[in-house]
Formats: sequence, structure tokens, C-alpha cells
Amino acid sequence: MTENLENVCSECDAPELGRRDFIRLLGGAAAATTVLGSAPRLFAESKKRAAPRTEKKDSPAEVLVKELFAGLSDEQKKSAVYPWTDNKRSQINPNRSIGTPIGKIYSKTQTELVERIIKAMCAGEEGWKQISRNDGKSVWDASNDFSNVGAHIFGDPSQGKFAFLVTGHHLTIRCDGDSEEGPAFGGPIYYGHTPNGWSERNLFYYQTKAAMSVYNALSDKQKKVALIEKNPGEGAGSVKFKKAQERKPGLSHGEMSKDQQELLSNVMRTLLSPFRKEDGDEVMQIIKANGGFEKLHLGYFKEEKTKEGQWDFWRIEGPGFVWNFRVLPHVHCFVNISNKVNS
Repeated sequence: MTENLENVCSECDAPELGRRDFIRLLGGAAAATTVLGSAPRLFAESKKRAAPRTEKKDSPAEVLVKELFAGLSDEQKKSAVYPWTDNKRSQINPNRSIGTPIGKIYSKTQTELVERIIKAMCAGEEGWKQISRNDGKSVWDASNDFSNVGAHIFGDPSQGKFAFLVTGHHLTIRCDGDSEEGPAFGGPIYYGHTPNGWSERNLFYYQTKAAMSVYNALSDKQKKVALIEKNPGEGAGSVKFKKAQERKPGLSHGEMSKDQQELLSNVMRTLLSPFRKEDGDEVMQIIKANGGFEKLHLGYFKEEKTKEGQWDFWRIEGPGFVWNFRVLPHVHCFVNISNKVNS
């Protein structure tokens, strides 16, 4: 049964994204510079023939999850561990932990291990800074402290399928050792940050700046195709996959010049920069398997009241791919990527 989770952000009231919803629908700029050292090679590899799914079972994060699980007492497992089949595993709640938070489950040593797991899911210190929303003034957004974040295990890492789910205000990420076939990141993810999305204070503003570079390079004719008045909204309905023959909103990769296409490639590298390399590799492999960059569209969504040169949302969409980025009033980014798509 889905838990009714309390809203802790007066503005954040997007609906949960449940596993059943997705199965039914299916059928930082300076900060980024440090992290993107290996990204060009990651993108180049995506141009080759699609490789098999990246094997993650021996990756550091998953190894540490097994270590954490092995050290849990039976009493701790009652709060920390859910069955693999529990539908919370693939849910997103934008506001808080899906269950008992870290500070009420784990010992000091175990909490340090949980931090190591999450750091291993990120691309170095810059990725960790963005995922923890450590902007020098606060951490973990309205969660306020690491102890209030959720870190739960689904399944049994010692002998079968498992996932490690991290949830908090403006955050849902996971690692699963490829236990879940099809989706990137083991399922839909969500991230965000409280400062205004057009402010340098927002840790994900650099991603919007990358998207802005494409828009600024478009001709007036292209901008008419790329700019859309009605925004896509949020939640499960906003990130469902359209059928292959359905036109995606925005300007397609094929309608761009080579220079513009390279700028779009940079946007993709930028979006993936906070996450560990194997997750980025998997995303690129899925894009390739689903038809390549040629199938992607980039759209900008603006309301009448929004300032000139700014947007409320921007979005990259293609077969089995939706990266839905809300900029205003602050960043909410819902992501759904899978090699299992509607025909």
C-alpha cells in the first residue's frame, strides 16, 4: 500500500511517481567542468554500436550496500528493509523520506557507511555537492540534515535482487546492481534545489545555462518550433513515454545544424555530470538502442508572465527518454529513461 507522505515544502506538491504508474505508462556551470572530465569519452562511446547493459554488481556503491545489509540487526531491518516487490521501490516523493529516516535507524558507523554509499553513486565531490545540495548555506534542502534523509534497502542484497533507495526533499536516487531490467538508474529519479532556478545560487542552474546555449544558437524559425506556450507539468503524466510515431514537443535533433547538435550533446553530458560513470554510460547506451540522438527533441516551455529569455520548463524527450526540467519558481527535475518503450 502506498504511504501517504507529509508535504514538507509548501510549494512542492507534485504527485508521487509509482512503479505501477510507470509500468502502465510504459506497456554543477563551474561545478560541471570538474565532473565532465570523462564525459566527452562517454558521449563518444554512445556513437558506437550499443553495448550490453553496464554490469554494476561489483560497483563500489552496491558492494557497500551489501556490507550495510550484512550489519543490520533484525530490529533495524524492520525499518530499513522492504521486500523487493514493495511498490515504494520505484516511487518518487518530492518532499521527504519514504519511511523512517537515517537518524532513527542507523548507528553512527552505519550512517557513515550510508554516506559512503551515496557518495559512490555520485561523480566525485562535485556530484556529491549537488546531490546533497550543499550550497554553503544549507544541505539536503528542507530535509536540513542528513539524518532526516531516507536510505532504504529493497530485497536481499546477500542473495538476490536488491535496490538501495535514497529519498528526501527534492531527491530520489537509487542503485540496484542492474537488478531492475530496462530503466536507467534502476527506475525514475528526481532532483531539485530550493533557490530560484534562474539564480546562480541554484546548484543546477548550470544545466539550464547549457540548455540556454542551444536556444541562443537557434534561428528565429527554429525558435518558433522549440518554444511552446503550455508547459508539460509534473508527475507521472509528464514523464510517460509517447508512442514512437507521436511527435515529441520541441525542435528535433535532425532540425538542428551540426554546431547546434554538438551543443545538445553538451547538454546531455551536463545533465549526467552529477552521477557516477556507469549510470551515465547506461543512459547513453539506452539512447543509442532507442534510435540515437536523432530521435531526441528539445523544447522550451514559457508562460506569458515569464521574463523574456527565460522559461518555466525545458525538456529533452525521445523514445524511452524524458528529462523534464522545471526551472521556476525553483528546480524540480523528473527523469524517466528505459529501453522498454511503447512501439
